[in-house]
Amino acid sequence: MQHPGIGTGLHNISRLSTAQSRSISAENPNGAKGRGALAAPEGNHPARELGVGWKVRPCVTVEPGQVLTIAEIDGPGAIEHIWLTCKSDFWRRLIIRFYWDDELTPSIEAPIGDLFCNGWCKPVAVNSLPIAVNPRGGFNSYWEMPFRQKARITVENLWHEPHTGLFYQVDYTLTDIPDDAAYLHAQWRRSNPVPYGDIHTLVDGITGHGHYVGTYVAWQSNNDGWWGEGEIKFYIDGDEENPTICGTGTEDYFGGAWCFEVEGQYVPYSTPFLGFHQILKPDGAFKSNMRFGMYRWHIPDPVRFAQDLRVTIQALGWRSNYRFLPLQDDIASTTFWYQAEPHAPFPAIGTANELEVI
Repeated sequence: MQHPGIGTGLHNISRLSTAQSRSISAENPNGAKGRGALAAPEGNHPARELGVGWKVRPCVTVEPGQVLTIAEIDGPGAIEHIWLTCKSDFWRRLIIRFYWDDELTPSIEAPIGDLFCNGWCKPVAVNSLPIAVNPRGGFNSYWEMPFRQKARITVENLWHEPHTGLFYQVDYTLTDIPDDAAYLHAQWRRSNPVPYGDIHTLVDGITGHGHYVGTYVAWQSNNDGWWGEGEIKFYIDGDEENPTICGTGTEDYFGGAWCFEVEGQYVPYSTPFLGFHQILKPDGAFKSNMRFGMYRWHIPDPVRFAQDLRVTIQALGWRSNYRFLPLQDDIASTTFWYQAEPHAPFPAIGTANELEVI
């Protein structure tokens, strides 16, 4: 029996499939079979002496305020890989959105940098299973994204200047989709700063049947001292005051221990499922205004929910007299989950100024 063409890995890569491979880029914007590399060079183009079939249209420009559709695919099928790169000062100014099956509100909505674990607009490598970022700003996603009727991807430029040089490639398969295959969702939120004595909500309002698969956080510490005593909490299927899953500390949730510190210095790492991969202003541990990037992918251990889900994290440090100190840090998070549609509409993502890295 042939497998349906999704869920490919080392365990089944040798099995034949009737799935069809396709790819969308600026050189083949519709992904049509046999329709790549058709653009003709005009004027003083670098390929003017080479003609059609050479490198003529490798990228696009996104004008100020424009919402550009970079991919529109009729299903059934699944996006298997995305490669993308753009200018780093636009990583919080370009918003990428994914719509499944003609839905009116996006299932994925985030600044491009945050979706690829680079929220601080400073390139950093990521060596994980679903997200890989390579020098310098080569963004790769291997999240499996099945759809049944249609997939549409847009990029919006929130900034007042054009972005020239958005390069992208969307690799997908046209294939049957199993009945139990859910849709990928991702949502960005920011607390800047976290109100005193309050928490940062990673995601809320998820309703339906699904499983939570990942967290990326761009975290700025606004106090001297350690900032990661706060717990992550998963409120599952009707939990109200008390969660079903409660972590023991921020560095614990992201797979580290004891403040990520060795001999007074933070130690970064990037692994298939866990990372403390970015440290900015590393002038010694526990200084104010340091910025960090962290991820955790719940691929071997998804958090399953049948009806609803809410996820929060605390910003918590220490007072000098051995008491906890609620912190007012800048926390921007991107959360990933699969669920059956329909999904609840997301909160407004904000303006360019509200997203900006200062």
